[in-house]
Amino acid sequence: MEKVRSDFAMETETDGGGMVGIQSARGPSAASTNPLNSLKNIGTELRNSMSYLRQGRGVESRRSVFYTSNNSTEEWELVDAPPKDFPEQKHHPDTHRHSFGSAFTFDFVRNSARPKRPLLRDMMGSGRFGRSAETRSAESSPVECNGSKPLEMQLRLQSQQEELSRMQQEQAKLREQLASQKELVRLLQQTLRTSQCDRPTVQRPAPAPDSSPASDQAQVQVVTQEEITQLETLLQERDGQIQSLCGHMERLALEKDSLQQELKGLKIKVGEINDQLGMLMETIQAKDEVIIKLSQQSSEQSGNPNDASSLPPNKEQQELDILKDSLQGYKSQNKFLNKEILELTVLRRNAESREKALEAKYTALEAKLCQVESKYLVLLQEVKTPVCSSSEQSPAREVISRLLEDALQAEGPDQQEHPIFKPNTVSEYDVYGFKTVPEEEEEEEKLVAKVRALELKSLSMTNQEVSVGVKWENYLASTMNRDLVRSPELKALIRCGVPHEHRSQVWRWCVSFHVKKFRDHLAPDYYETLLNVAREKPNPASKQIELDLLRTLPNNKHYASPSAGGIQKLRNVLMAFSWRNPDIGYCQGLNRLAAIALLYLDQEDAFWSLIAIVEVFMPRDYYTKTLLGSQVDQRVFKDLMSEKLPRLHAHFEQYKVDFSLITFNWFLVVFVDSVVSDILFKIWDAFLYEGPKIIFRFALALFKYKEEEFLKLQDSTAIFKYLRYFTSTILDSRKLMSIAFVDMNPFPLRQIQNRRSFHLEKVRLELTELEAIRQTFLRERETSQDGRSFVSDDEEDN
Repeated sequence: MEKVRSDFAMETETDGGGMVGIQSARGPSAASTNPLNSLKNIGTELRNSMSYLRQGRGVESRRSVFYTSNNSTEEWELVDAPPKDFPEQKHHPDTHRHSFGSAFTFDFVRNSARPKRPLLRDMMGSGRFGRSAETRSAESSPVECNGSKPLEMQLRLQSQQEELSRMQQEQAKLREQLASQKELVRLLQQTLRTSQCDRPTVQRPAPAPDSSPASDQAQVQVVTQEEITQLETLLQERDGQIQSLCGHMERLALEKDSLQQELKGLKIKVGEINDQLGMLMETIQAKDEVIIKLSQQSSEQSGNPNDASSLPPNKEQQELDILKDSLQGYKSQNKFLNKEILELTVLRRNAESREKALEAKYTALEAKLCQVESKYLVLLQEVKTPVCSSSEQSPAREVISRLLEDALQAEGPDQQEHPIFKPNTVSEYDVYGFKTVPEEEEEEEKLVAKVRALELKSLSMTNQEVSVGVKWENYLASTMNRDLVRSPELKALIRCGVPHEHRSQVWRWCVSFHVKKFRDHLAPDYYETLLNVAREKPNPASKQIELDLLRTLPNNKHYASPSAGGIQKLRNVLMAFSWRNPDIGYCQGLNRLAAIALLYLDQEDAFWSLIAIVEVFMPRDYYTKTLLGSQVDQRVFKDLMSEKLPRLHAHFEQYKVDFSLITFNWFLVVFVDSVVSDILFKIWDAFLYEGPKIIFRFALALFKYKEEEFLKLQDSTAIFKYLRYFTSTILDSRKLMSIAFVDMNPFPLRQIQNRRSFHLEKVRLELTELEAIRQTFLRERETSQDGRSFVSDDEEDN
């Protein structure tokens, strides 16, 4: 109906002069120049379909014919559409004209004087149908004449019956056609009434008698454009209403879904409560039955004490029944308790999830507070030295000095009572045992160290660190009761850093994986055997080991004093290693490697980690007296610097800065005492899993991190001075690891091995030449010493 309304409400004027019916269908289709051509085509198609509603009626089928109902008798009458050839039409006082375009005008007439159209039942009573009835009556009457021809009468009767059945079928078809036309007229009338209510009727003025057809067509087009504009506005308003109603329906649907979900939840809760109630009722019923039976048994025993002794089978049966009832009661109670346990488990999990969320929120807030406190300390440091004279700034200087003292003051008992005022004081040692604020430094250095510690603490509490911890928890939970397996997932997690609480487990597995080929061929007590040998026999390296024990990690509380817990463990590990590798014995740098391993591993695992580093990861002669492998790696690193960081390498070459003087120690002890502790242990995580390639990655990443700062320096002295301490200013481990594992790619291990082989031959040749020069120099020195001693003897004689 909406489509019919819109089709009737739009201007439908075709290029064929408004032809409808067969004429329009047979006429040529011209190209439309009007932008509303599609709407006109719809109207033309509608008129074409109306022209074929009643076929077989000659010329009348090409005219628009409508039925109108009379108010008094509710009978239908035909009203013919006025032909288009008439230039003008007079308005009948009882006629309502509605124009829908220039070629589709209808007059609905209610004329009482006009003869009514004969109805179908009247037509059946007269005319053709009447004749048929008379014929039928005449033919159905008894035969009064020509009785000698019964066969002819029978054939005529049969033919008349066939004709009657055919006319009845035609009558049924006409009734169906009449009903369909009535329905169509009713729909069209309803559509016209609705269009009259929706918009004001546009009265088209009658053309003047002397007006030309062109002026009439212009007026029609103006009226048509106005009608189209009004209808488009009305349609846009209706579209807006439809969209708003659709949105409202969607909101109602969402609200309905939420209510249905809430209803489902309530039904589930009601079902659980009903289950609990049922179990409780069963338990109570079982207990009541047990009580009743026990009371009956006690009454019987009290009433007949002699019968009880005389009927032992009945007593045993009663006891059996009691036990069965008790068992049933225990089963019901067990079901109830199991359900309670499940519910408590769900509650506990929900509480744990809420607790984790609160912990994450608390960690984020604590990190933010650490950042604020760090900025506060930096601000105090900046305003420490006033610009104005001391006389004008004496009160401010006192305030600033007091604030600096409060900031550097250790946490005392008074602050314990008020943790809200200072909840994030920097502790003396970090989680690894390293001292955060050195005591022997100046006040400014202490303040800088405290700022650095606060920044590290805030970085360790970021959301990214928390998410890494959650990933490790999930991964270790999935591998519970199973050994770790090398996989891309584990490699990615280790490159993100191992949490402090899981590092011991991961390091132990990494060391075991790398030294498995050694341990499988040795006795389980191999480490204890080496310790016993070290206690019984003197070792040439023991003296140097004892000298380096307290110099290993003096800023770590585990190795700060002779009585510290890590000193004896370190001594045992180094002595056992010296007996395993007598060609190396002991080399400065091995003590730091073992000390870092002992922070997370026991003595034996730390011993095997030292073997993995020296015998598996590093090339031969890396820790020997010549340090041949270390020198080769420095040359390989220079080649990589020229490839990965060409600008910085050219800058160093321009000012003749030999950065290998600094990086040599990085490779020898794997960055111990070169970077902050948080970054150091993340480097060691990846180093113990992947091997020595990690050292090259992070050495390049450190220079890349501070490349712009190096390029700003235009003096060799300033560059070398910055080289000595720039690694301690790098605090963001996430950024450094991103540079090492993303920006430095590709980084194949085969390339490093090939370069090592190339430089190894060159270094060996150079060492051979140096050894020859040294021997020559020693011989010349001995000769000169002999000559000087001979001359002195002559002088004494003289």
